[in-house]
Amino acid sequence: MSSFKATFKQKFIAGLIVSIPAMVTVFLIIWLFGFIDGFLSPIYDRLFGRHISGMGFVTTITLIFLLGLIATNVIGKKVISAVEKPLLTLPILRSFYAPLKSIVDAFYTSSSFKQFVIVEFPRLGVYAFGFLTKENTVRYCADGSCQNLMAVYIPTNHLYFGEIALFDPKDVFYTDMSVEDGIKIVLSGGIATPAMLKEGKK
Repeated sequence: MSSFKATFKQKFIAGLIVSIPAMVTVFLIIWLFGFIDGFLSPIYDRLFGRHISGMGFVTTITLIFLLGLIATNVIGKKVISAVEKPLLTLPILRSFYAPLKSIVDAFYTSSSFKQFVIVEFPRLGVYAFGFLTKENTVRYCADGSCQNLMAVYIPTNHLYFGEIALFDPKDVFYTDMSVEDGIKIVLSGGIATPAMLKEGKK
Protein backbone atom coordinates (compact mmCIF):
# COMPACT_ATOMS: atom_id res chain seq x y z
CA MET A 1 0.00 0.00 0.00
CA SER A 2 2.83 2.39 0.90
CA SER A 3 4.50 1.58 -2.43
CA PHE A 4 1.28 2.40 -4.28
CA LYS A 5 0.94 5.72 -2.40
CA ALA A 6 4.54 6.67 -3.19
CA THR A 7 4.10 5.79 -6.87
CA PHE A 8 0.79 7.65 -7.08
CA LYS A 9 2.31 10.72 -5.40
CA GLN A 10 5.33 10.69 -7.71
CA LYS A 11 3.23 10.36 -10.87
CA PHE A 12 0.70 12.93 -9.68
CA ILE A 13 3.41 15.52 -8.98
CA ALA A 14 5.03 14.79 -12.37
CA GLY A 15 1.67 15.25 -14.10
CA LEU A 16 1.05 18.46 -12.19
CA ILE A 17 4.44 19.88 -13.18
CA VAL A 18 3.84 19.08 -16.83
CA SER A 19 0.26 20.41 -16.84
CA ILE A 20 0.91 23.74 -15.07
CA PRO A 21 2.40 25.55 -18.13
CA ALA A 22 -0.48 24.29 -20.30
CA MET A 23 -3.10 25.34 -17.73
CA VAL A 24 -1.55 28.80 -17.35
CA THR A 25 -1.48 29.21 -21.14
CA VAL A 26 -5.14 28.15 -21.50
CA PHE A 27 -6.14 30.46 -18.63
CA LEU A 28 -4.40 33.44 -20.24
CA ILE A 29 -5.98 32.73 -23.63
CA ILE A 30 -9.46 32.42 -22.10
CA TRP A 31 -8.92 35.61 -20.10
CA LEU A 32 -7.71 37.48 -23.20
CA PHE A 33 -10.66 36.32 -25.30
CA GLY A 34 -13.10 37.17 -22.50
CA PHE A 35 -11.57 40.60 -21.97
CA ILE A 36 -11.72 41.57 -25.66
CA ASP A 37 -15.19 40.04 -26.08
CA GLY A 38 -16.51 41.98 -23.06
CA PHE A 39 -14.93 45.19 -24.32
CA LEU A 40 -16.16 44.91 -27.91
CA SER A 41 -19.59 43.29 -27.37
CA PRO A 42 -21.42 46.62 -26.71
CA ILE A 43 -19.88 48.08 -29.88
CA TYR A 44 -20.93 45.09 -32.00
CA ASP A 45 -24.40 45.08 -30.39
CA ARG A 46 -24.96 48.70 -31.47
CA LEU A 47 -23.42 48.10 -34.87
CA PHE A 48 -25.51 45.03 -35.75
CA GLY A 49 -28.56 45.85 -33.64
CA ARG A 50 -28.35 42.53 -31.80
CA HIS A 51 -25.89 40.40 -29.85
CA ILE A 52 -23.76 38.01 -31.92
CA SER A 53 -21.88 35.48 -29.81
CA GLY A 54 -18.27 34.79 -30.70
CA MET A 55 -17.50 38.13 -32.31
CA GLY A 56 -14.99 38.86 -29.57
CA PHE A 57 -13.29 35.51 -30.25
CA VAL A 58 -13.05 36.21 -33.97
CA THR A 59 -11.75 39.72 -33.26
CA THR A 60 -9.07 38.38 -30.91
CA ILE A 61 -7.84 35.86 -33.49
CA THR A 62 -7.81 38.59 -36.14
CA LEU A 63 -5.92 41.06 -33.94
CA ILE A 64 -3.28 38.49 -33.00
CA PHE A 65 -2.84 37.52 -36.65
CA LEU A 66 -2.53 41.16 -37.73
CA LEU A 67 -0.01 41.81 -34.96
CA GLY A 68 2.05 38.85 -36.16
CA LEU A 69 1.77 40.12 -39.72
CA ILE A 70 2.98 43.55 -38.67
CA ALA A 71 5.79 42.15 -36.53
CA THR A 72 7.27 40.16 -39.42
CA ASN A 73 7.78 42.95 -41.93
CA VAL A 74 10.26 45.83 -41.99
CA ILE A 75 7.77 48.67 -41.53
CA GLY A 76 5.94 46.79 -38.77
CA LYS A 77 9.18 46.22 -36.88
CA LYS A 78 9.86 49.95 -36.95
CA VAL A 79 6.36 50.68 -35.66
CA ILE A 80 6.74 48.15 -32.85
CA SER A 81 10.17 49.58 -31.96
CA ALA A 82 8.62 53.05 -31.73
CA VAL A 83 5.87 51.74 -29.43
CA GLU A 84 8.38 49.83 -27.31
CA LYS A 85 10.70 52.80 -26.88
CA PRO A 86 8.76 54.47 -24.03
CA LEU A 87 8.26 51.09 -22.38
CA LEU A 88 12.03 50.60 -22.34
CA THR A 89 12.82 54.10 -21.09
CA LEU A 90 10.27 54.72 -18.33
CA PRO A 91 11.86 53.48 -15.05
CA ILE A 92 8.88 51.56 -13.64
CA LEU A 93 7.75 49.97 -16.92
CA ARG A 94 11.32 49.23 -17.97
CA SER A 95 11.99 47.08 -14.90
CA PHE A 96 9.12 44.76 -15.92
CA TYR A 97 8.99 45.01 -19.70
CA ALA A 98 12.70 44.75 -20.58
CA PRO A 99 13.36 41.41 -18.79
CA LEU A 100 10.09 39.95 -20.07
CA LYS A 101 10.88 41.01 -23.64
CA SER A 102 14.36 39.51 -23.40
CA ILE A 103 12.95 36.19 -22.20
CA VAL A 104 10.32 36.05 -24.95
CA ASP A 105 12.86 37.01 -27.63
CA ALA A 106 15.24 34.33 -26.39
CA PHE A 107 12.69 31.55 -26.71
CA TYR A 108 11.01 32.87 -29.82
CA THR A 109 14.16 32.40 -31.90
CA SER A 110 15.96 29.09 -31.52
CA SER A 111 19.15 30.86 -32.68
CA SER A 112 19.31 32.53 -29.26
CA PHE A 113 20.67 29.24 -27.92
CA LYS A 114 23.45 27.34 -29.63
CA GLN A 115 23.48 23.94 -27.93
CA PHE A 116 21.87 21.87 -25.20
CA VAL A 117 24.57 21.01 -22.67
CA ILE A 118 25.21 19.55 -19.22
CA VAL A 119 27.21 21.41 -16.58
CA GLU A 120 28.19 20.82 -12.98
CA PHE A 121 25.87 23.20 -11.12
CA PRO A 122 25.17 24.55 -8.49
CA ARG A 123 27.97 22.60 -6.77
CA LEU A 124 30.45 19.83 -7.45
CA GLY A 125 28.82 16.46 -7.97
CA VAL A 126 25.46 17.94 -9.05
CA TYR A 127 24.72 18.27 -12.75
CA ALA A 128 22.19 20.47 -14.53
CA PHE A 129 20.89 20.92 -18.06
CA GLY A 130 21.68 24.22 -19.70
CA PHE A 131 21.82 26.09 -23.01
CA LEU A 132 24.87 27.72 -24.51
CA THR A 133 23.86 31.27 -25.27
CA LYS A 134 24.23 32.79 -28.72
CA GLU A 135 27.25 34.85 -27.70
CA ASN A 136 28.74 32.21 -25.46
CA THR A 137 32.46 33.06 -25.19
CA VAL A 138 33.57 35.52 -22.54
CA ARG A 139 37.20 36.63 -22.30
CA TYR A 140 38.21 37.00 -18.64
CA CYS A 141 41.57 38.44 -17.60
CA ALA A 142 43.02 38.59 -14.08
CA ASP A 143 46.51 38.61 -12.58
CA GLY A 144 48.11 38.96 -16.00
CA SER A 145 46.46 35.87 -17.48
CA CYS A 146 43.35 35.47 -19.61
CA GLN A 147 40.96 32.61 -20.26
CA ASN A 148 37.84 31.97 -22.28
CA LEU A 149 34.65 31.18 -20.37
CA MET A 150 31.43 29.72 -21.75
CA ALA A 151 28.15 31.45 -20.87
CA VAL A 152 25.42 28.90 -20.10
CA TYR A 153 21.78 29.65 -19.35
CA ILE A 154 20.53 27.23 -16.66
CA PRO A 155 16.72 27.11 -16.19
CA THR A 156 15.76 27.04 -12.53
CA ASN A 157 11.97 27.26 -12.83
CA HIS A 158 10.71 25.36 -15.88
CA LEU A 159 12.20 27.43 -18.70
CA TYR A 160 11.46 31.12 -18.38
CA PHE A 161 13.49 31.81 -15.26
CA GLY A 162 17.06 30.82 -14.66
CA GLU A 163 20.65 31.87 -14.14
CA ILE A 164 23.59 32.67 -16.37
CA ALA A 165 26.77 30.91 -15.23
CA LEU A 166 30.26 31.03 -16.72
CA PHE A 167 32.22 27.79 -17.16
CA ASP A 168 35.63 26.72 -18.29
CA PRO A 169 35.14 25.11 -21.75
CA LYS A 170 36.45 21.76 -20.45
CA ASP A 171 33.65 21.72 -17.84
CA VAL A 172 30.86 21.97 -20.42
CA PHE A 173 29.52 18.59 -21.61
CA TYR A 174 27.91 18.70 -25.05
CA THR A 175 24.92 16.48 -25.91
CA ASP A 176 23.67 15.22 -29.26
CA MET A 177 20.21 16.69 -28.60
CA SER A 178 18.83 19.73 -30.36
CA VAL A 179 17.89 22.92 -28.53
CA GLU A 180 14.20 22.17 -29.24
CA ASP A 181 14.50 18.71 -27.62
CA GLY A 182 16.29 20.29 -24.68
CA ILE A 183 13.42 22.74 -24.20
CA LYS A 184 10.97 19.81 -24.17
CA ILE A 185 13.03 18.10 -21.45
CA VAL A 186 13.05 21.22 -19.28
CA LEU A 187 9.34 21.91 -19.75
CA SER A 188 8.47 18.32 -18.84
CA GLY A 189 10.41 18.53 -15.59
CA GLY A 190 12.87 15.94 -16.89
CA ILE A 191 10.23 13.37 -17.81
CA ALA A 192 11.06 13.65 -21.52
CA THR A 193 14.75 12.88 -20.89
CA PRO A 194 15.85 9.87 -22.97
CA ALA A 195 17.26 6.79 -21.23
CA MET A 196 20.71 7.58 -22.59
CA LEU A 197 22.31 10.87 -23.58
CA LYS A 198 25.15 10.75 -26.10
CA GLU A 199 28.03 13.15 -26.42
CA GLY A 200 27.54 15.74 -29.11
CA LYS A 201 29.82 17.86 -31.27
CA LYS A 202 31.16 21.17 -30.04
